[in-house]
Amino acid sequence: MTVMRLTSILLLLAAAPACAKAQNLQWHGYLDYRLVAGSSAPNWTDGGLGKLRWDGHGVSARFGGAALLATAQLSPELLGVASAQFQTSDRRGIDLTEAWLRYRPVSTTPWRWSLRGGLFFPAVSLENDGIGWTSPYTLTPSAINSWVGEELRSTGAEFRLERRGRSMSVEAAVTAFVGNDPAGEQLAARGWSLSDLVYGLGSSMREPDLAARDGPPPRRYDAFVETDHRIGWQGELTVRADDVSRLTLLHYDNRADPTTSTMFEGQRIFSWHTRFWSLGERTRMGDWVLIGQAIRGSTAIVPSPFFHTETGFWSAFAMVAREQGRWRPALRLEMFGTRQRPDSLAERANEHGRALTAALNWQPRSWLRVTGELIALDSSRTERRHLGLAESSFDLQAQLGARLVF
Repeated sequence: MTVMRLTSILLLLAAAPACAKAQNLQWHGYLDYRLVAGSSAPNWTDGGLGKLRWDGHGVSARFGGAALLATAQLSPELLGVASAQFQTSDRRGIDLTEAWLRYRPVSTTPWRWSLRGGLFFPAVSLENDGIGWTSPYTLTPSAINSWVGEELRSTGAEFRLERRGRSMSVEAAVTAFVGNDPAGEQLAARGWSLSDLVYGLGSSMREPDLAARDGPPPRRYDAFVETDHRIGWQGELTVRADDVSRLTLLHYDNRADPTTSTMFEGQRIFSWHTRFWSLGERTRMGDWVLIGQAIRGSTAIVPSPFFHTETGFWSAFAMVAREQGRWRPALRLEMFGTRQRPDSLAERANEHGRALTAALNWQPRSWLRVTGELIALDSSRTERRHLGLAESSFDLQAQLGARLVF
């Protein structure tokens, strides 16, 4: 049993007796069904290099997924949260995606502090704040937040300090974590994607078959394992103004030893030293919200003294969406890319792309959300030549989703 799984289980066991006496125990969840149409290349879950969750041609009915979220206010100071998802895509079942406890003493001064421990998403997203790491604006999150749902999870402790003012507040947080050493492997092997697949404890993720060079495909790995016994860290600085705007600067470094590895399903999985900076802003204007975010970083492995590879990555998006009313349109434009360093002792695998996502949400009832979404994605990746394909590819995907919320 990994350190991460043991930590999460112990936290849940510790919280279980208190949950029965919680001041406020709430359950929320959703069921998601979709009609999908378009022309998309085979994606990584089928061994291809496609960028979208669904591939193929024509129209098909799909199960989008289900999630369950439990929040328990155990006392005025103590909050517990646990979340699980069920997916049928990519050989998966029920995964635990979050499980954490937060202690935040009641404060009557401008200063307030809190301590959180367990399994939680790093505070990267300004977009995905719905049940089960979902976006309230689109069916498919941005490339940045797609990657967060796939490969990034913090198992550890976060200390947060806040200074609240009349019109502005400032927050600073630092997180120490373990169990995220393979994070970054997908960016090097596949590049970016636009997908609402979220992985959790016990799940395994498939790489494109071209990446399975040390054994027969499929090649799979668990992004949430500990291989080098090093502690990673994350720092965050957030400024909020009048509950209208939020500006967040974040630095992430898993401090993985790129020379270490572990065995998973008969194949060797390496530690990827992944670090990045993220800057994002979210602003409300009446019923509308404007979100912009950019991320830049690198990931590297050194599997032997005679071989190393380092991949730089970046992505940025801008989105405008309506937050109120029965009809809520959203529009997002983004760009992304990866580039292997010139001194990497590996075949260059570079990519760049851009995507336009348009969505229209209709919520006639509090328990029903119907979303129509169109994604147009234009990308270029050098590895497509190994499959006898052109480097450039254009994917078009339309979805009509019905989500039952409770």
